[in-house]
Amino acid sequence: SGCLSPDGAHDRLEIIHRAVAQLVRLPNTAVYLDAGHSRWHPAKVIAPLLLAACVDEAAGLSLNVSNFNSTAAEESYGDKLSRLLPRAHYVIDTSRNGAATAQTWCNPPGQALGVPPTASTHHRLVDALLWIKPPGASDGPCSGGPPAGTFWAGYAQTLAANAR
Repeated sequence: SGCLSPDGAHDRLEIIHRAVAQLVRLPNTAVYLDAGHSRWHPAKVIAPLLLAACVDEAAGLSLNVSNFNSTAAEESYGDKLSRLLPRAHYVIDTSRNGAATAQTWCNPPGQALGVPPTASTHHRLVDALLWIKPPGASDGPCSGGPPAGTFWAGYAQTLAANAR
């Protein structure tokens, strides 16, 4: 998105590619590259970056990590990406998308736990629904939260209480 120089962007993609190449050689390891989420960049912008990072060597993509978008929105986005990245499967972070009404990314109120982790997705391209971001991990000192990454019991309890 223009935050790196062309050389910096090339270096970053090379680092990601090397990491993927090393990680996929490990036994019992599935590597999914973070592709953002449905309300970030369009699939046609993200797909070339993923190709440059050699996503075809990974198991697929991860979507909605640390975000609040609905599973349906992420499936639609993932399907668009998959059409641009042949055979790309994906996983979706559902740890905080049970309400899917967030208007901000940082500790929004009124959110809920989403579907518990499962590999039974009933969608041919979705390998799993996962809780990638630990429920209750703060996004930062917004909305009364502690520093980013700190477990926030009150927020975790709210997510659980609001779960369907």
